[in-house]
Amino acid sequence: MKIKGHTHNLGRIGYPGGGLECGACDRSYSDGCDPSICKGFHCLKCEFDVHTKCLFVFNIQETLFEHPLHVGHGLKLLTTGAPDHTDPKCHICGKKTKRLLFHCSICNLNLDIGCMVDAMCSQSHLNMPWHNHTLLMLDVGDDMRCKVCGKPGGYGYCCPRCWLMVHEKCVSVFDSPEITHSCHARHSLKLLTEGAPDYTDLKCHLCGKKTGNFLYHCDICKFNMDMACAIRSPLPVTLSNLKVHEHTLKLIPRLISFVCDACGNACGKIGDRSPYVCLQCDLMFFHQGCTRLPRTIHVNRHDHRVSYKYPLGLGEWKCGICLDKIDWSYGAYSCSTCPSYALHSRCATRKDVWDGEELDGVPEEVEDMEPFIRNDDNTITHFAHEHNLSLNNDGIALEESILCGACVRPVGSNAFYKCSECSFILDETCANLPKKKRHFLSPTPLTLYHNRDNTDTTCGACLQMCCEGFMYTDGGGNYDLICSSMTMPFIHGSHPHPLLYLQDRNISDRERCQSCHMGLFDEVLGCVQCNYYLDFRCATLPLTVRLHKYDAHPLTLCYGEKASGKYWCDICEREINPETWFYTCHDCGVTLHVYCVLGNVRYAKPGEKIAGDVELMFNTSTRPLCNNCHCRCAAPFFLIKEKEIFCSYFCLLRTQMRASSISIIVVCPSWVDRRA
Repeated sequence: MKIKGHTHNLGRIGYPGGGLECGACDRSYSDGCDPSICKGFHCLKCEFDVHTKCLFVFNIQETLFEHPLHVGHGLKLLTTGAPDHTDPKCHICGKKTKRLLFHCSICNLNLDIGCMVDAMCSQSHLNMPWHNHTLLMLDVGDDMRCKVCGKPGGYGYCCPRCWLMVHEKCVSVFDSPEITHSCHARHSLKLLTEGAPDYTDLKCHLCGKKTGNFLYHCDICKFNMDMACAIRSPLPVTLSNLKVHEHTLKLIPRLISFVCDACGNACGKIGDRSPYVCLQCDLMFFHQGCTRLPRTIHVNRHDHRVSYKYPLGLGEWKCGICLDKIDWSYGAYSCSTCPSYALHSRCATRKDVWDGEELDGVPEEVEDMEPFIRNDDNTITHFAHEHNLSLNNDGIALEESILCGACVRPVGSNAFYKCSECSFILDETCANLPKKKRHFLSPTPLTLYHNRDNTDTTCGACLQMCCEGFMYTDGGGNYDLICSSMTMPFIHGSHPHPLLYLQDRNISDRERCQSCHMGLFDEVLGCVQCNYYLDFRCATLPLTVRLHKYDAHPLTLCYGEKASGKYWCDICEREINPETWFYTCHDCGVTLHVYCVLGNVRYAKPGEKIAGDVELMFNTSTRPLCNNCHCRCAAPFFLIKEKEIFCSYFCLLRTQMRASSISIIVVCPSWVDRRA
């Protein structure tokens, strides 16, 4: 992203738990976004992060050249921190300046953004009756939304202290301090500009969202309505021609506890305000969102279509997504082909489950899932290869260096298909992988493709780089064969309960992966009941591994131990945290870091490339030195870029940027200090 006032492109970022350290201000960013995410932008060149709502400093730098306490010299906005030869503290407030500050090169004087903003506001003299701070007239860019119309950007009144902006054209709303509204017709509503009164529910009585500073209020009914429901997208008083109900529904704009007949209040969606009701059916209640439920859809956990049914019908039903019980007396989705399969209405229409397409009245098409054409009993033409492949099932074990072209694993003695014109081989299992399939990792069907070009491909689930082989894609994300073969619920030996896919399920930022103890990301497997979570990288670790040069026996994955003594890795010769997962040999007592055994590149082949021009080389007894950390390469492979050797992708990136700028999903090996 390019912004006015800065020469470099900015990349959008988001840190879990509001952890973004803004280079302009000392405030956390939670207004108007998911409180678990701190959104902003990052400049790789200048190494600063900035909240989206602080980008206005780049738009105003040319409008202020002097500070009232520093007259005569112009001040310039710096983005790389205070110059080394100057005092880094603000010369007005005494606080240490951040990466963004104003500087006078003549006097070597530094001012922080806060003091500069205060000076700007004191000089503007632009006071409006609807706000208690002095305002500025600015073009704030596209990342600050108008509090009245909700649209981003444009010229308007800005309060940098409150992160507030109102378009110049939208201030006319303040000319009418009282309005009448169809959703509260009994009394007029008064415009408030300093937030909802303390004696009321501080959220909008219609949508349940925080009202913010600007809202409409009825002091007789203690009723609040935010600007969105009042002006931008008012709710209709009646609804008809719905998929979930045959009668007209009427809005009841009140705080009221109820059980929604469409979903049964499943999945924690409590009914506490402004439902739609059917007066003809003895007050059937509906959440506002549930009135728009589709009739027939496809979900990514089932091969057949599912249709809405009210009531679901007598029986012991369990949701195919969350595994919780379904109350049969309310609405739910069921499959006509599989009589025991049903889903909560809310689960079936989740964004990570349903692609958003209503299929009612759309004829069902039979898709071609077959990956090959069978020419005869022993010969096929596979879509991923230009030549015919012949079946070999004599059971003779091939050399360990002969790898399947799909999963990039040794074929061994398994049946396989081989090309007579080239060295391409597919084991029989991979040859039969469907061209398309529905999977919980994406609401849209996944398509199989061959990553022939060794492109910079990262699995969207386990976040590991893939050298080559077969992958599945939904057009946006790519998933390796291991992750895309997982099924729900996922049974793992480390936990007694089934683990569910919990994408964007509001997991606390304090939670950690039980295996590696690192933070969790969007793609998580977990048991909410036990607060037990695994990231995909750890959940898909092989249970046994063979490393002949370190141990003649198979290595077994250990799910951590409560041990008083110290464990040491026999590869990198560094300490192992026994509470994290590691590999061990029960016969010899060898213990090894997971990273030292497996690395973090899947489908690894010596001589191939990742990330465009980075060559992958398998480690040998020579164990070369890394150009970054100067340690002996300990993983199964090392990287070569422009004749320089790196023990890991982390170390390669470390030569190009600071460690704190490297995403935490890039695994830092045990022998490297991430903070260095």
